[in-house]
Amino acid sequence: MTVPGLPMAVPSRDLPTRVRIHEVGARDGLQNEKATVPTQVKAEFIRRLADAGLTTIEATSFVHPKWVPQLADAEQLFPMVSDLHAALPVLVPNERGLDRALSLGARRVAVFASATESFAKANLNRTVDEALAMFEPVVTRAKADAVHVRGYLSMCFGDPWEGAVPIPQVVKVCKALLDMGCDELSLGDTIGVATPGHVVALLAALDEAGVPPTALGVHFHDTYGQALANTLAALQQGVTTVDASAGGLGGCPYAKSATGNLATEDLVWMLRGLGIDTGIDLGRLVATSTWMATQLGRPSPSRTVRALSHEDTEEH
Repeated sequence: MTVPGLPMAVPSRDLPTRVRIHEVGARDGLQNEKATVPTQVKAEFIRRLADAGLTTIEATSFVHPKWVPQLADAEQLFPMVSDLHAALPVLVPNERGLDRALSLGARRVAVFASATESFAKANLNRTVDEALAMFEPVVTRAKADAVHVRGYLSMCFGDPWEGAVPIPQVVKVCKALLDMGCDELSLGDTIGVATPGHVVALLAALDEAGVPPTALGVHFHDTYGQALANTLAALQQGVTTVDASAGGLGGCPYAKSATGNLATEDLVWMLRGLGIDTGIDLGRLVATSTWMATQLGRPSPSRTVRALSHEDTEEH
């Protein structure tokens, strides 16, 4: 139920006035579904997200269908949404993926690196350095074609095999991605173990190493209920790009302890209460996630979706 005037906006001087939400539900969310979502449903999901005011919507991934069969329809999907005014970044793992994306007119791509050797092996079957070497020609070619490149970095705050990840180790890989030519980095808390103090320490170390918060986005999972607290800590350090997933869809197929992404609706509710502009129509966004939950046959895990749609009182 929407109550006029709520949440009450109480701005804070140490926070940005506007935040760009990098919506990952259509890619990071749907790639984890056990059943393949029909292409038409994916396209409608992206269109509804754009209609709700999201300006950056990660559309799909041009990885080999063997590895992510849920996104095997990338060639069919991207032309169905490419007329939207929203930015539509796509994941490209290698030069072949880049070729596929560029042939369809993609102008924003992302590569997916790891801060730890264990996850690089599990996710890419390579060492960290070998993965970076694979990405270098991808980034070089994309930049030569004036394509925007985002670098994802997984396991920035903890790894299920290695445990704690030393901050200098994360900084080193971040620097390598930026030196390669990435326009922005997304710091991933892949298994959701970050806490606010850790977030502040990593951002401070990156800033000291010449990586400003303006070059960064944050990507928190809510495994231990810390995603919003961690996001607030990042905002206080000057970060203005936050990854989130409509309805809280998604996790990580290669990290068994990972649970869902930060729900976009929960993030928007918090930002609205802080007086931070996102340009998003929360009512339309909630309606979109409620619709998508129906398509998937289960309720949304987002607290805000449930509160505003009475979803928690319905039978599914």
